[in-house]
Amino acid sequence: MTFILPLVLGFCISFLAVILPGLINMTAAKISLQESKNEAISFAAGAATIVFFQTFIAVLFARFISNHDEIVATLQEIGIFIFSGLSIYFFWIAKKPKKLKADRIVKGKSNRFFFGMLLSMLNLLPIPFYVFASMGLAAAGYFSFDKIPVSSFVIGVVLGSFSVFYLYIVAFKKIEKKTEFLMQNINIVIGSVTTFMAVVTLIKLLYS
Repeated sequence: MTFILPLVLGFCISFLAVILPGLINMTAAKISLQESKNEAISFAAGAATIVFFQTFIAVLFARFISNHDEIVATLQEIGIFIFSGLSIYFFWIAKKPKKLKADRIVKGKSNRFFFGMLLSMLNLLPIPFYVFASMGLAAAGYFSFDKIPVSSFVIGVVLGSFSVFYLYIVAFKKIEKKTEFLMQNINIVIGSVTTFMAVVTLIKLLYS
């Protein structure tokens, strides 16, 4: 279980985290449509390689933070303001998102593996996301920062991310239709999630 559970959790969390249309997903789909499936898979492999390093760094940072209670408390307090601010933004300020277009990104036929690495490196959000995700799992007792669980979790995240990239590559047209409604209401969805996280964090601080 010390290997299987973190692997499954990492896979599920990353799959859900990147399933919505994003720059990497859409670019992989466009490369598949405009060039070939193999080029798109090479691009996805490059992106997944960076996800590996980002997740590993995030988990190591989370392990350091988890050993310092004062840092955890401070981050939780900061998190309340961040989640509250995001909720206000997504509910009342942000406009409905436009459909992402990767046509402008896909140019030429340079090495798609390194192109995937480049785009993935430009996206730094996975690092703080997996910091909090791993800390939350550890606090709930589903994860520990030992070598085997950490390695298993990182592998799971990489497999989950690559699975989504591959899904976009082979089934872009179907995915585009299925996610149309969600894309029109994504701000409400994200706002609801950030509000829930702000409330949970506040309750945890009040009763800790």
